Formats: sequence, C-alpha cells, structure tokens
Amino acid sequence: MTRVLVSDKISNEGLEILKSGGFEVVYKPEISHEDLVKEIAEYDALVIRSRTTVSADVLQNAKRLKVIGRAGVGLDNVDVKTATKLGIIVMNTPGGNTISTAEHTMAMLTSLARMIPQADRSMKEGQWEKKRFVGVELFRKTLGVIGLGRIGTEVAKRALAYGMRVLAYDPFISTEVAKKLGVQPATVEEICKESDFITVHVPLNDQTRNLIDKPQIEMMKPTVRLINCARGGIINEDALLEALQSKRIAGAALDVFTQEPLPADHPFRKLDNVVLTPHLGASTSEAQEGVAKEVAEQVVDALSGRVIRNAVNAPSVDPAILEQLRPYLELARRMGKFMAQFVTKPVRVFRVYYSGSVLDYPTAPVTTAALVGFLEPISEATVNFVNAGPIAHERGIEIVELKSTELHGYANLITVETEAEDGTKNWLGGTLFTRDRARIVIINDKMFDVVPEGNLIVIENKDVPGIVGSVGTLLGKHGINIAQMTWGRTEAGKDAITVINVDQDVPPNVLAELAHLPNILSAKLIVI
Repeated sequence: MTRVLVSDKISNEGLEILKSGGFEVVYKPEISHEDLVKEIAEYDALVIRSRTTVSADVLQNAKRLKVIGRAGVGLDNVDVKTATKLGIIVMNTPGGNTISTAEHTMAMLTSLARMIPQADRSMKEGQWEKKRFVGVELFRKTLGVIGLGRIGTEVAKRALAYGMRVLAYDPFISTEVAKKLGVQPATVEEICKESDFITVHVPLNDQTRNLIDKPQIEMMKPTVRLINCARGGIINEDALLEALQSKRIAGAALDVFTQEPLPADHPFRKLDNVVLTPHLGASTSEAQEGVAKEVAEQVVDALSGRVIRNAVNAPSVDPAILEQLRPYLELARRMGKFMAQFVTKPVRVFRVYYSGSVLDYPTAPVTTAALVGFLEPISEATVNFVNAGPIAHERGIEIVELKSTELHGYANLITVETEAEDGTKNWLGGTLFTRDRARIVIINDKMFDVVPEGNLIVIENKDVPGIVGSVGTLLGKHGINIAQMTWGRTEAGKDAITVINVDQDVPPNVLAELAHLPNILSAKLIVI
C-alpha cells in the first residue's frame, strides 16, 4: 500500500485529503531527524513544512520515495539537487503566503513607526508614558523596497495606499512595470541614502547575502528603520546590531534570523528599538489552511499518476518522456541560472532557440526550465515549472521559443538569449555531448567548453599575453584552486572572455582584486 509520512504539523483537512486518496497516512509531526533517516525507506511520499530538514542523508535512504510536498513556499530545508538526481519530485505551494507576509511586513512597519509593542509592554506594567512613545507618520515618508517580486509588489501597493513614496530596487523589473505599479526604480545605494523605511524581499543567495552591510548602513539617515520578513542573512546582523546599539539608525523590525530559533541570550532581545517576531510571515490561519490543502491535493495527484503541479524540479509531462528530457531540462536550467548572474540590465525579452536532436522531444518544458533557472536567483518566492511564466509576465518579460533545422556544428544545441530594454543582447549556447556531459559552448559570439556547475569566475579581458598567469597567481595567493579554465575570443588582440571553474568559494575582495588586474575589464562570480 502507498504510504505517506507527514513529518510536520498540518491541518486536519490536509490530512483528510491525503487519506481520501486511499493511502496509508502516518502523522509524526515531532519526528527527529535521526528517526526520519531510519524510517524514510518505508514511505512513498513525504509532506513537510519548515521544521523538517530533508538533507542528503535522508534522501539516500529514501528507497521508495517519489514525492516531497512542502506546505509553504521556501525550500531552504530540502536538498532539491540530490532529490532531482534521485528522481524524486519536489513540490511546494507558491504564492500561499504572499498576502500574509506582505501584511506582516506592513504590521512591522507600523509597529516601528508608532512603537506599539513597547507602548503595549509599558501599559501592561502599569505605566502611562504618553510622552515617551512619540512616533512618526508614514504619510509622505519614503519606503525603499528591495526586491519587487510578488511579496515586494504587495508591500509597495499597501505603502502607496498609506501615501508613501516608494523607491524599488529589482534589477529584473522593467521600467514599464515599475511605472504601472506607481513606484520609482532606484539602486540599492539610492534607497539607502533616501529612504525613511527599508524593507527587503529578495531570496537569500550568494548575490543577496549581506546585501545590507556596514557600508550600506553608513549611507542611511539616522532616522531610518529597517524591516526584514524575507530571509535571515540578507541584512548583516552584526552590522545591524552595532548600528542599533549605537543609535546610528532609529530601529529595526525582524521576523527572520540567520539562526532560528533566535538564541535566548541574543542581544537583539535586549534592545528597545527593535521589534521581534518568531518567523510569523506565513502564520495566518488562512495561509496555513490553504497551503495544507493545496499540498495534500498535489501529493494525491502525483501519487495517483495524474498531473504533477507546482514541482520545482519536474514539468507536467509523461514520466517516460520526462526521463528522456531530464538532461536537457537540467542543462537549460543551469544556462538560465548562468544568464541571470551574467546580465547587468533589466531583461525585456527571454528567447530560447533549439536545433538538432533536442527537437525530438517537447521543447516547452525545456524553455520553462531555462526560465526557472533564470528567475531562481532573483525571485523571493520559489520558482517552479508552473509559476515561472506568470512571474516572468509580472516582471514584464516576454518569452519567445524558436526552432531551427540548422545544426550549427552540434548534434543538439539550446541557445538562451536575453534582450534588455535598450536592445542589448546576451546569449549562451549549450549542448549535451552525452546524457551526463553537458557543456556551455557559446557565450555571446565566443566559443567555449564550460562545465556548468559549481563556482565559475567569468572574466572579460583584453586579449593580451599574461592574463592567465596573473589571474592564476592571484587565485593561488588566496588558496583558490583552478579546476578548469577555458577562454574564447572572436579576433586576436580584441576583447576576450575567460571562464574559470574553481573548487572554493570566491570572496568579494578576491573578485575586486581580479577586476583591478591590468587588462581585466570585469570579473563576476557565477554560482550554479
């Protein structure tokens, strides 16, 4: 009999939906990680929320597991990469907490402005300290929104209703979309300098970790107030703590932390200018009930052989075709992820071209996989095969798919091209030499042999002698080992691109040193 393990608390209605599918449902909302590792081999599906960690050691023992369903948006607690390699479908419930998180952000913002938690605490202690709790109005104040995805957009709408001026930073939102929403596009630096309140709504990744750090805080007004209901680590907590303790800034409201639960002795708990909540962004009865029902219905459908919905690592296609498509899907996703970190301007058009043997299969899922990869690093919500198209549409990105009978020298070729608002184009070509040997072979007009995996340093440089030596020496000085290096050029003596696979993480200071070497035009880190 098909067995489903529910390892986190979900509503009774969600449990009843699972049981209605004719499955044996085992409810263990307090199961330990150690017991999960031991018992997971007995189950065909696993339903979780945020408490359960589905790491590689769990998945390696999951001999029968076909589906993991997350009642919620975030998948930080699931090793999706390993699950994908093992053929396990991972699905979530995108959009389930959009409104609840946006409303919680506004609640934190107003609490900061009017010092409501502090006044409440004082009243319950028998005090009447009216003069102590003089707040500030939101009307005509400037709110900086960093990340204009679904949640950031809903926050902006509510702030505009308060009569606030809204500055928004999102490198992948077109000017047209921003104007329609009524917000003013801005850089992070402009937001830091001009805002009275700043809220972050971006995913946590290598590009956004410590996005707000000491240098950014130093730019801010002393009256600024920061809100984080997205992910712990986007704002550097050490720098924030120092600024709050020294009264360099007026206050902060935090719902998420780098370590959760927040330690009982954490200094944040002792500050009067901080509002704290225990990760409540998605904690409304409506949101919890909705995601429980939704994930239960998705798991029932998947186990019953019906359509697969909201899978982050699989499109809705026949399982036999999916198995043949899988290498192309993974190559396309990696190419999209590369492109998201390579381009520097807001994208207006996202094109995917196909030629060769890939045309033997349905290409629409492959296009979606490339789009998923492109949106993953820039969206605060988990992107999947269902919501990638709508998210791109919300950001004003047009999706175009084209097919060609020309082989271009390869048995199969997938080309991902982006076009910016000013007409600037960038493109990547990728191919499968074998099912497990994928390569990026074209970057713009230059030929390469790039392994699309791990940490890649992409250097734009002048085509002159000494580049390889100077770059290798600098990386060696910092203990960074080169796994592979490949370069391309169109003409001797012109500009070139060098791509280096390295075995270690590359700190920002090393990238900065690379960029300042003679004849180096730029240096980027791309993580796949």
